[in-house]
Amino acid sequence: MAYSKTFLEQVETAMKQSFSGWNFEQLRGRVKEDELDWSYREWVKESLKQRTVLDMGTGGGEFLSSCAPFRGKVYATEGYEPNVEIAQKALAPFGVSVRYIEDDDNLPFSDKAFDSIINRHESYSEQELARILKPGGTFITQQAGGDDCKEINEALSLPLNTEFAEWKLEVAVDRLVAHGFSVEAKRKAFPKQRFFDIGALIYYLRAIPWQAPGFSVERHLPQLDHISQEIKKNGYFETTQHRFILKARK
Repeated sequence: MAYSKTFLEQVETAMKQSFSGWNFEQLRGRVKEDELDWSYREWVKESLKQRTVLDMGTGGGEFLSSCAPFRGKVYATEGYEPNVEIAQKALAPFGVSVRYIEDDDNLPFSDKAFDSIINRHESYSEQELARILKPGGTFITQQAGGDDCKEINEALSLPLNTEFAEWKLEVAVDRLVAHGFSVEAKRKAFPKQRFFDIGALIYYLRAIPWQAPGFSVERHLPQLDHISQEIKKNGYFETTQHRFILKARK
């Protein structure tokens, strides 16, 4: 199958670009997301004022460092090992202790350690949350649901990730309630996301491989070319995000 020179150049460039932390600067101007009708920063601002705070899945510390300085003692966890050193360097000036974790069910903290826990797009164990939160403590999480950007999978002829396929607000609420939490607030949304060049989509999939398990540029070159043709025709490739947020109290 013959591919255009422009298409192959975009693919090659995307494959050479490096990704670190949780920094999507390479996609600025190349991907557009509709704004959520809530602000994660506003939801967690009171939580960050507590005496003991945990940020789960801090990435490279980009968001947490933007919230400094802090009133109390703040900890952060990160499960992607290359990000840990990046986060430590970003957060050390603010007194944040970053811990590498491998198991959601075995967090390196004592019982009833935290007044508040925040979490954006990170997996978690309800049982561990109940263990490490103080009585009356709060847990706020923003999550990507199981239908997130399913158009990508459809275009690549790949199934949705079975690990997250059933993940949605109602399931998250039920599981927290089953572990003794009361859910005080909740929202969900399905904003649009547009990719303006095929290289941006490839970069995105390299950064978030769990979106489409089994994807490889070489194996899916025909599908990528088809998406590229759609972008050329319409100006973009559109997907639908699946987001929800909730606040729970122990």
